[in-house]
Amino acid sequence: MRSDWRQSNLGEFVRLQRGHDLTSLEQRPGNVPVMGSAGPNGTHDVARATGPGVVIGRSGASIGRVHFSSSDYWPHNTCLYVTDFCGNNPRFAYYLLSTLDLAKYNSGSAQPSLNRNFIYSMPVEIPGRREQDEIVEVLQTIDDRIDLLRQTNATLEAIAQALFKSWFVDFDPVRAKAEGREPEGMDAETAALFPSEFEESELGAIPKGWRVGALDSFATYLNGLALQKYPPESAEEYLPVIKIAQLRAGHTNSADKASAQLKPEYIVRDGDVLFSWSGSLEVELWCGGVGALNQHLFKVTSCKVPKWFYYLATKHFLPGFRDIAAHKATTMGHIQRRHLAEARLAMPALAVLDELSPLMGPLLDRRVNGGLQARELVAIRDSLLPRLISGKLPVKEARDQIDEALQ
Repeated sequence: MRSDWRQSNLGEFVRLQRGHDLTSLEQRPGNVPVMGSAGPNGTHDVARATGPGVVIGRSGASIGRVHFSSSDYWPHNTCLYVTDFCGNNPRFAYYLLSTLDLAKYNSGSAQPSLNRNFIYSMPVEIPGRREQDEIVEVLQTIDDRIDLLRQTNATLEAIAQALFKSWFVDFDPVRAKAEGREPEGMDAETAALFPSEFEESELGAIPKGWRVGALDSFATYLNGLALQKYPPESAEEYLPVIKIAQLRAGHTNSADKASAQLKPEYIVRDGDVLFSWSGSLEVELWCGGVGALNQHLFKVTSCKVPKWFYYLATKHFLPGFRDIAAHKATTMGHIQRRHLAEARLAMPALAVLDELSPLMGPLLDRRVNGGLQARELVAIRDSLLPRLISGKLPVKEARDQIDEALQ
């Protein structure tokens, strides 16, 4: 510890309080984020805490996880939240708390639980407020770039989904041509790929010359393995296991380990389409590095249609799949393979999809590249964070490393 840092404890650094109950029935539409043990969990119309704020997961699988809210928020009862930063920079408090192994202070038995009185005695080393501000400025430079990449990815995703719905669900270009209008937002060459008439089908009116296809008729949904049966070869030779939790988090930090000698089809790589069909249903373009496909996850591929088509088609049916899973009379809602066969949509000829690929493919390519860039910046931030927070890395050195990484 540097001479200008002081030894203290967590209880003198921040004051914590348990969050407030808010059932799903009590939750109302609004712009106030609800912060729970796993971070943002919906919104409400009333805040119970002033931002910027910091919350710590106090129960369940997310015990000890730390989250930051830049705005006023509702701290849920599944978390502890900071009520007083005791003169410290709120974001510095977030960074420091993130480096602590808070989960080991579990005071529960069957259900993990974090008691503020158990962690107040944790020793911490704290710089003065000026140096706190300088450390925050350095780390926030990376966080802002990561946020920008994620916002850009969200925009790219929204554009891709909107185009897919317009072209393959609402048939906007076909309707425009049938009414003698020019389709909006596309050049004449692209518009020529769409017919100007409809014909009847089992789905109702669809573009003339198109056919009805089920998801499983043009894409392969490979279920993962029970990877506890495939232990790693050694401490050095293994693949991280990609489960639903890893899919939602977007990384394999602290994941289980499995054999590195799996069949190639069960190995997940960046850019692969993954679909969790049980529990928390998600469809994502994976950007978390090489890993092993666990059960309850589909790896989606196709030798019949482009990736952008089967990814967006699967994503289109996700709300319906979630509704099916929610009404299952089991603790872990899920869908079955027959639901893939029942999910049908109108499809043009493959030649048309190939012609549309130069428009749609780059949207998803940019999404994957943005995800990979964000992952690299997260790794840089996480390597700098503990050394900065402990005073072992001078701020100027950290700033130089970040400037080099962002060039």
